[in-house]
Amino acid sequence: MTHSATLPVLLKQLKLSTIAAHWEKYLEYAEQRGWNPAQYLAALCEEEINGRYTRRIARYLKESKLPIGKSLSSFDFNHLPEMNAGKIEVLASDPSWVNRAENLLFFGASGTGKTHLAVAICNGLIEQDVRVRYYQATALVQELQRAREELQLERIFARLDRYAVIILDDIGYVKKSEAETHVLFELIAHRYESKSMIITTNHPFSDWDQIFSDSIMTVAAIDRLVHHAMIIEIEVKAESFRKKQAMNRNQHLSNQVVISGPANEQQKEV
Repeated sequence: MTHSATLPVLLKQLKLSTIAAHWEKYLEYAEQRGWNPAQYLAALCEEEINGRYTRRIARYLKESKLPIGKSLSSFDFNHLPEMNAGKIEVLASDPSWVNRAENLLFFGASGTGKTHLAVAICNGLIEQDVRVRYYQATALVQELQRAREELQLERIFARLDRYAVIILDDIGYVKKSEAETHVLFELIAHRYESKSMIITTNHPFSDWDQIFSDSIMTVAAIDRLVHHAMIIEIEVKAESFRKKQAMNRNQHLSNQVVISGPANEQQKEV
C-alpha cells in the first residue's frame, strides 16, 4: 500500500508542482468542509491548471520582448476619435484571426500610436494563451540576413514558427538592399497562410518600392500580406503622441514655475 509520505515524490515525478505545493492545505479544507474525495481532487486539479496558466503566461510575456507600458488601458483613444476602439479590443481578446493566420497592418505617421496599439493587442493575445514575438523590423531582417549567409535561414524560420504572431515594427526603415529585401520577402512568403504578422509602417503601399529592390517583389510581398489581412490606417492629421506628451510635460513644468513664484516672493516679504 502506498504511504502518503511518498506523495511529494510522486507529484514531483508527475511534474504536478502546484498540487505538490498545495495538497496539504487543500486536505485541511476538505476535512473542514466535508468534501468528498472527488471534490478534493477537482479542487487540486483546478489549482494545478491555474498555476500552469500563470507560469505559462509569464513565460510567454518574457519571451515576447514586448516594449513595456503599452496596454489598451494606457492608450488615449480620445487622441484618435475616428479609431474604432471596440475593434481593437476584439483583436486583443479574440484570437480567432490568429487561428486563421490573418495579418494586421498599421499605417500612419510617426508617433501616432501604431506601435502602442500593436503591442497592446499582443499583450491581450498573450493572456489568451497565444505566443507572440516583437521585433524591430531592421533588427530581424539583419538577423535573417546573417542566418542566410551562414545557411541557417530555415533554422531561424523554424524558431520563428513557434510564435503565432510576429510584430515587425517600422518596416519602412528596412534598407533597400538586395540582401535585406530578399530575406524580408522570404519571411513574408514563409508565414503566408500559416502564421500571423503585425506590421507597422509610416509608408503607404505606393511607397513600398522604397523597401523592396524591384517592383515585382514589391507587388508579390504586398499581395501575400493583404490577402488575409486587416488594415488599420491612422489619419495623418493625428498629432504625434510623443509631441503631445512632451508639450504636456512642458506645460506641467511651466505651471510649477508659475505656482512656486508667488510663494517664494511671499517668503521673501516675510
